[in-house]
Amino acid sequence: MQTIQDGYRSFSLLVSINWDRLIYVFAIGASLFLGAYLGTLMIDAMTHPVGY
Repeated sequence: MQTIQDGYRSFSLLVSINWDRLIYVFAIGASLFLGAYLGTLMIDAMTHPVGY
C-alpha cells in the first residue's frame, strides 16, 4: 500500500510540474484535426459546387 501511495504521489508531482506540456499536446492535436476537417470541407466544396 505504501508503494502505491508513493507512486501516486510522484505521478501527481509530475503532472503538476508538466501540465502545460499536456495542454500544448492537446492544442496541437486539436489544431491538426480542425485543419484536416476544414481542408476536407474545402476540397468537397471545390469538387462539387452548388448551383451549377
